[in-house]
Amino acid sequence: MSRFVDRVTIHVTAGNGGHGCSSVHREKFKPLGGPDGGNGGNGGSVRLVVDPQVHTLLDFHFRPHAKGTNGKPGMGDNRDGATGEDLILKVPDGTVVLDADGKILADLVGAGTTFDAAQGGRGGLGNASLASRARRAPGFALLGEEGQSRDLVLELKSVADVGLVGFPSAGKSSLVSVLSAAKPKIADYPFTTLVPNLGVVQAAGDIFTIADVPGLIPGASMGRGLGLEFLRHLERCAVLAHVVDCATLEPGRDPVSDIDALEAELAAYRPALAADHGLGDLADRPRVVILNKIDVPDAAELADLVEPELVQRGWPVYRISAVSRTGLRELTFALAKMVADYRAAQPKAQPRRQVIRPVAVDDSGFTVVPDPAVEGGFIVHGARPERWIAQTQFENDEAVGYLADRLNRLGVEDELKRLGAQPGAPVTIGAMTFDWEPTTPMGEDVPLTGRGTDVRLDRSERIGAAERKQARRARRSRFEDGDVHE
Repeated sequence: MSRFVDRVTIHVTAGNGGHGCSSVHREKFKPLGGPDGGNGGNGGSVRLVVDPQVHTLLDFHFRPHAKGTNGKPGMGDNRDGATGEDLILKVPDGTVVLDADGKILADLVGAGTTFDAAQGGRGGLGNASLASRARRAPGFALLGEEGQSRDLVLELKSVADVGLVGFPSAGKSSLVSVLSAAKPKIADYPFTTLVPNLGVVQAAGDIFTIADVPGLIPGASMGRGLGLEFLRHLERCAVLAHVVDCATLEPGRDPVSDIDALEAELAAYRPALAADHGLGDLADRPRVVILNKIDVPDAAELADLVEPELVQRGWPVYRISAVSRTGLRELTFALAKMVADYRAAQPKAQPRRQVIRPVAVDDSGFTVVPDPAVEGGFIVHGARPERWIAQTQFENDEAVGYLADRLNRLGVEDELKRLGAQPGAPVTIGAMTFDWEPTTPMGEDVPLTGRGTDVRLDRSERIGAAERKQARRARRSRFEDGDVHE
């Protein structure tokens, strides 16, 4: 038998971006035809999409890990890498997405609603895209970014028009089974229903959905019984129907006290998303009282006693029997009318507009703060500096010089000077810590040297081939001069 799962934790990881390619075009009679390295492809994202054919989060319970496809690296001859395919995860209508801290990220209502669970990493630029006036033939390329990775909590809140509330064994499941084609489990012991049962009801030309919310007992809003697990399924119900067992033999129970106890639990529960749906608080939803099991003689007499008091509260009261199907036709049409009237009275939902937040004039895009763990050190925060660090090949001096130019143009160098950074001060950006050298000229035209090198960052003490050749010529010249003097 399939299980109903309405809360899961998933681990989503988007695909990584492909690395850019560092290549030089070569052909006959064109040994150096210029840079032609292509860009890496973007990584595939992970998206949640509402599918009306999905009714539970069971698949995520058994397969909680989801990963997008990586982008392909760029290639020579200006060939860009292929973009990774997005991973589409189908979720039920009414799924709420929360982060690990419990903050609501999205409320997925309506077929086709989409939420980007994890954003794919950007592909790195090839050296053809990095060519400029200063660097006509870059000997490096940018690395692809890693895809976003995070843990999300998916919480399902059933989308039903009518919510049936009542004590265990009040006949809620039986009512759903006779009003719709749903076939829930029915038995004569408490807490038979352990999961919400959803059914579709037709009344002439009107169609509405009805849900049985199980496990409501006094103290449910505080965590007793099963009520706290399923009270959230009432948040989207337009009409709440009290199903009362008029034939109960338990001492100290009567229909009025049962309704008062459940009303206290509904008033104590605070829906997190009530304002988002425009349905108001649960205490303001229309009510209807269903006196069930009136086919029992004693139950009919009890219904006669309590009905006047319930009518005085302004709630419509209907007597039914789910077994003999007495009063079901009148109840069905009444519920359909209440749902239609309440939905029509609510303000129409305004389509969500795209929110554009321009960058403030004084926003530099980064911040520099003293490093609390290192004396004299600094930490640079910012999306762009941290992304540039992740894209840099630190074994390539030319790539490091390019990074220095980018940071200088952003203003990191000036900000470090303003804060009093001393030469050699450790500066941390993202996962990289380096010694700051303010004497390094950045932002200037780069002298042409070998590919993959930068004269400003000459970290090797090894004598190069050009220096050895020049020294050999100098020694030969001195030797020849000595022969002449002799």
